[in-house]
Amino acid sequence: MLDAPVSGGENGAIAGTLSIMVGGKATQFKRAQPLFEILGENIVHIGEHGAGQVAKTCNQVLVSQTIAAVGEALILAKAAGVDPANVRKALLGGFANSRILELHGQRMLDHNFEPGFKTKLHHKDMRIAMQTAHELGIALPGTALATQYLNALMGRGQGELDSAAIVLPQEQVSDVHLG
Repeated sequence: MLDAPVSGGENGAIAGTLSIMVGGKATQFKRAQPLFEILGENIVHIGEHGAGQVAKTCNQVLVSQTIAAVGEALILAKAAGVDPANVRKALLGGFANSRILELHGQRMLDHNFEPGFKTKLHHKDMRIAMQTAHELGIALPGTALATQYLNALMGRGQGELDSAAIVLPQEQVSDVHLG
């Protein structure tokens, strides 16, 4: 048995470009690797059983906080009277560049939250992250904040929206609206 969560979304699954994080015995991984190569490009044997899920949780911790950071940056620009679309464009050429800034930043500006990765699925992943932190007795304050934004979306019945909708409660808290 292997645990093999993925990252890359529906588009990555269709294109066969998923990142696959595998936990389990090395012999089993080697046996299953040809199947993984059909589905993905970045296939990493992380360690023993359960390690793949830990890697996926780490992925979601980074993704959630990066989405929240993009929302904050765009709201800051707008509140300062600077065009957030131009700020995004400038940041795409620098060290802040990321796929999240590129894709989710544009979704936030357009207020287009057609699901790529649904809020309800990201919310589920963040419950796993927070539960894992609780079990390990560690603090993940940035993760907790991003989780609260997802909680707010879930409480409003917006679980079907793309997780870029994290910007909606951020807009509400700041009383600054991008779309």
